[in-house]
Amino acid sequence: MALQKKNAYHVAVMGATGVVGQEMVEILEERQFPVEALHLFASERSAGSTLTFRNKDIVVRKLSEEVFNGIDIVLGATGGDLSKKFSPHAVKAGAVVIDNSSAFRMEPAVPLVVPEVNGHTLANHRGIIANPNCSTAQLVMALKPLHDAARIKRVIVTTYQSVSGTGKEAMQELMEQTRALMNFQEVECKVYPQQIAFNCIVNWDADPETGYTEEETKIVNETKKIMGDDAIRITATTTRVPVFRAHCEAVNIETEKKLLPNEARALLSAFPGVVVMDDPGRKLYPTPLDAAGQDDVYVGRVREDRSVPNGLNLWVVGDNLRKGAALNAVQIAEALIR
Repeated sequence: MALQKKNAYHVAVMGATGVVGQEMVEILEERQFPVEALHLFASERSAGSTLTFRNKDIVVRKLSEEVFNGIDIVLGATGGDLSKKFSPHAVKAGAVVIDNSSAFRMEPAVPLVVPEVNGHTLANHRGIIANPNCSTAQLVMALKPLHDAARIKRVIVTTYQSVSGTGKEAMQELMEQTRALMNFQEVECKVYPQQIAFNCIVNWDADPETGYTEEETKIVNETKKIMGDDAIRITATTTRVPVFRAHCEAVNIETEKKLLPNEARALLSAFPGVVVMDDPGRKLYPTPLDAAGQDDVYVGRVREDRSVPNGLNLWVVGDNLRKGAALNAVQIAEALIR
């Protein structure tokens, strides 16, 4: 399903009032995407509110099955259930949907895309294109150049994910709990089952048989699909940490061909969208504060894993609302109109 070539496009953001939806609106303006008209949709609760785009206030309308006529591109920032309900109606009306939820990611006919890694798969879309999980997006940005050079056999990843990945309410909860603790008051847990302030938790339900969470399973399956290599062995442990924005990942890889740390740094530095921030002598490495609000994925602490013949350790940091979600979706749209 080809997108008709135009000078400017009718673009919709579905779930516009959430943290990812608002980020999509900001990035469309920042990157000067050729928008003829921007349409904002959200739940009935948020309908009637406004968001600013190019110095104009745009009223958010209630999401329904009939709102997609005349729209070229839909950026989806809703949960999976709503995306499954409304995305097919958008496609039927003639739009291409770039969906940030998990609803369609593992469907064989739906491309799961990080443009720098597997942008070629966009040619096969049938109206819906999936955006990967935020942790997966930054992970594959670091893996791709190393895999191309030395073929990765195995990946072990542990994530330290910020609360913005859960949404506005989680960010507010971290702020309120921190304030309460600093004032020697009891904390309330509304969003997460356990206190997140000054704590590290696992807030995803685990499969009772395997013990793995849905987030861990997403990283394994999505990474293989994006990298186009089911032979890569991957295991993941995911955690939520008291950071507002940007995810961190400790990544251990084992390759077929040996890569020295300096070789890995050179490969990563040459890859579009990756910045190497790695100088042990100056104690230089990326932190969430470095990555927050930035488009690039940062890699540091590149060092040899001497427990195996061909092993490397990496520290990967990226803004989960940008490359992990909204920015990647807009980059997909940019690739489509090219």
